[in-house]
Amino acid sequence: MRCLVTSARPYDEQFLSAANHGRHELVFVETALSADTAFIAQGYPAICPFVDDTLDAKTLETIARLGTKLLVLRSTGFNHVDIPAAREVRHHRHAGTRLFPLCGG
Repeated sequence: MRCLVTSARPYDEQFLSAANHGRHELVFVETALSADTAFIAQGYPAICPFVDDTLDAKTLETIARLGTKLLVLRSTGFNHVDIPAAREVRHHRHAGTRLFPLCGG
C-alpha cells in the first residue's frame, strides 16, 4: 500500500523503512498535515501522521475526498484526531467504500 508519512524526520525514515521490509511504499515528507496542507494526500490510500499533525474535521474531510482510507498514527495517543469528525467521514460513501474503518461508531 502507498503510504504518506507526514512530519517525517530522518530517524522516522530510518526506522520505519527498516521495519517495513519493503512491503509498503512509504513516502516521507517533512510537511505537517493540516487543513492547509491536506492536498498532499492526493494519491495516498494511507497516511501516517505524527502527533503534531492536525487531524480536524476539515483535514479529515479533505484527505477522505482525495482517496485516503486509512490513518496509521505515529503516536501513543489520539487526542490530535477529531474522533467525532472521523466517525462522520467514516460513514460517508466514496467510491463504494467506507472510510476510516477503525474509527468505530
